Amino acid sequence: LEKNKFGVMPEECTALVGAVIKDCPKLQFTGLMTIGSLANSTSSGTSNPDFETLLACRRSVCRAHGLDEDAVELSMGMSSDFEQAVAMGSTNIRVGSAIFGQRAVKT
Repeated sequence: LEKNKFGVMPEECTALVGAVIKDCPKLQFTGLMTIGSLANSTSSGTSNPDFETLLACRRSVCRAHGLDEDAVELSMGMSSDFEQAVAMGSTNIRVGSAIFGQRAVKT
């Protein structure tokens, strides 16, 4: 895990979205994001467990808050796994290293 990248556990997702909707009137909830583990992102399977988890989070969030699943975006997939992510329903991908190359490691 990278210490500078974090979020909430899947079981906390619905409550967090509820707090954003209820308590943050200047914010508009538009979707969920995950960064898949390297092991799952480079596997040759047709399904990625990290992406499956995000799909389940979206279902839960939408049911709990009366949102249309098709209107809630999913940001999942990076340069190494974007094809799989798109096949699984991603609406946003991050492919910077495929375009610009790998970043230098920060020290």
